[in-house]
Amino acid sequence: MKVVIQCGGKGTRLRPYTMVLPKPLMPVHSQPVLEHLVKWLRRNDVQDVYITTGYLRHIIKSFCGDGRQWDMRITYTDEPEPLGTIGALSLLREEIDSTFMVINGDVLTDLSIGAFVACHRKSGAIATVATATRETLMDFGVIEAADGRVTSFQEKPRFQNIMSMGVYCMEPEIFQYIPKGVPFGFDDLAHCLLSRDEHLHIYQHDGLWLDIGRIEDFEAAQTLTWDEQAPPHERLTSVA
Repeated sequence: MKVVIQCGGKGTRLRPYTMVLPKPLMPVHSQPVLEHLVKWLRRNDVQDVYITTGYLRHIIKSFCGDGRQWDMRITYTDEPEPLGTIGALSLLREEIDSTFMVINGDVLTDLSIGAFVACHRKSGAIATVATATRETLMDFGVIEAADGRVTSFQEKPRFQNIMSMGVYCMEPEIFQYIPKGVPFGFDDLAHCLLSRDEHLHIYQHDGLWLDIGRIEDFEAAQTLTWDEQAPPHERLTSVA
């Protein structure tokens, strides 16, 4: 299976560090996020990888090369201007003709790729989103009202939401919905698919998921024990 790793973003949430280093190369212990991600893919028997690049592309290319150090084949695309998480795929429409995966370059997870892809194929969906449940703490008191009268009040409540992990499994038919040369995010794609009544599926993951683009997750990643010899779905445990 071919996998696309999205590495074209500027990583603004991690500035000033990402002013000199692209976000996928931010270190987690002794290795960049992107190296952890690539090794996870390789342990899941992935060999063909496309990396979409834009900001500080030369550093990413210099680090990963052609992938031979991981027994992989890495090909790059260059965005002349930012195209968003999904718009960048338009550069690959001639390269991909079967089920493929798309992963944000700042993700760390112990997701089982086999189970994820099996769920996608069983669903018959044009795209499947890997999801995780996270609790969000509101920093304010939340008020509900009707006709100017308060009906309820919650002081800094916590809400549970289903979040996109930035990991997707897609069919090549998805390219017909992705415009060329236009910034296009996954939110744009989701609205497009839903408006056309296309089947967009989810796969609920209950294990590890960190978005390294968030300061909190980047710091949390430094507290994990990394055992690259363990199976992908078991290899990460919190030191806490």
